[in-house]
Amino acid sequence: MYSSQQLIRQTAAYVRQTLQNAEGGHDWWHILRVWNNAKLIAKTEPADMLVVELAALLHDIADSKFHNGNEDIGPQTAVAFLQRIQTDAMVIQQVELIIRNMSFKSGFDGHQFYSPELAVVQDADRLDAIGAIGIARAFNYGGFKGRELYNPEIASNLQMSKEEYKNTTAPTINHFYEKLLLLKNKMNTPTAKKLAEQRHFFMETYLEQFYAEWNGAR
Repeated sequence: MYSSQQLIRQTAAYVRQTLQNAEGGHDWWHILRVWNNAKLIAKTEPADMLVVELAALLHDIADSKFHNGNEDIGPQTAVAFLQRIQTDAMVIQQVELIIRNMSFKSGFDGHQFYSPELAVVQDADRLDAIGAIGIARAFNYGGFKGRELYNPEIASNLQMSKEEYKNTTAPTINHFYEKLLLLKNKMNTPTAKKLAEQRHFFMETYLEQFYAEWNGAR
């Protein structure tokens, strides 16, 4: 039986190898940032660190966005790997539930599962979606999908269904209003709420500058 640290090291190595050619906003460096965020947040939460670290490492191992919208492939891939390295069955079950329920789009279905570990990993991932890194990731993914930066003739849709959200082709600026600016108020933990304040403010400041430049005011 492997120790917790051995399981984490093997998982980190597997994820880094698997995501070495992934889109820049969902690659190993995204995973590393979320992993570090999760370890920071978990210091003040009653969470199982092994579950937190494994879920943070594996949460985007096969993101549905890059697999034709398949929301099962990620959890299934994570479970298969954890079974191969002989992880405890209860730990695997917790990691699978976190991966299935932590994404923004899972909120369209209503909350089906909650745990202290989910709260930590979800917050860690959401923090990486806002602030300077969040802006960079949004435009990187928009470019990857061939989307416009901004089109003032296309309004943001704040009442999207899950399917509309998954299939949107709207300009990247719309994504700020449809997701990124909503995340500050969706944080679960005190640590993440505090960290989100400054990152949220940075995005608001960025948008002010963006529109000023777009309109030739600066």
